[in-house]
Amino acid sequence: MIQIRRITTSDPLYAQEVALRDSVLLQPIGLDVAKLQGLFPGLEEQAEHFVAVFDHPAGPRVIGTALLLPNHPKTGIGKLMQMTVDPQRQGEGIGTRLVVAIERRAFGEIGLDEIFCHARDTALGFYSSLGWTFDSDTFMEAGIPHRRMLFANSPAEQEM
Repeated sequence: MIQIRRITTSDPLYAQEVALRDSVLLQPIGLDVAKLQGLFPGLEEQAEHFVAVFDHPAGPRVIGTALLLPNHPKTGIGKLMQMTVDPQRQGEGIGTRLVVAIERRAFGEIGLDEIFCHARDTALGFYSSLGWTFDSDTFMEAGIPHRRMLFANSPAEQEM
């Protein structure tokens, strides 16, 4: 069984989250979470950490992760970032479940008006399939083509 959980940096699962982000997202571009913290001090503590956890017989295993940076760059806006799923588990809907959990938190609990992300070109179809829209032309970030994508809270959702 896979559960989506929100954790803090003091949670025992945080080390697994960091290892997954390091191996899939950061090491290929010459970074790791420690270097990322040096570039963006306080980011790890300000962000809300979401993990997809597989209930393995040897203990819980983090197989997906995403961060939500609420009220960034200003009040009412949030940034989804550092999202990844273990390459062996991609295509199982785990990424969708992570995004839905972040949307639920952002709009239903925090009350944000919109969230955005910098999506790698390889992930554009994924976000589009979830209703996210392009908000920019292609730009380079960490040597990789990205586009800014946006998901806004609809007026009907705000009334609920």
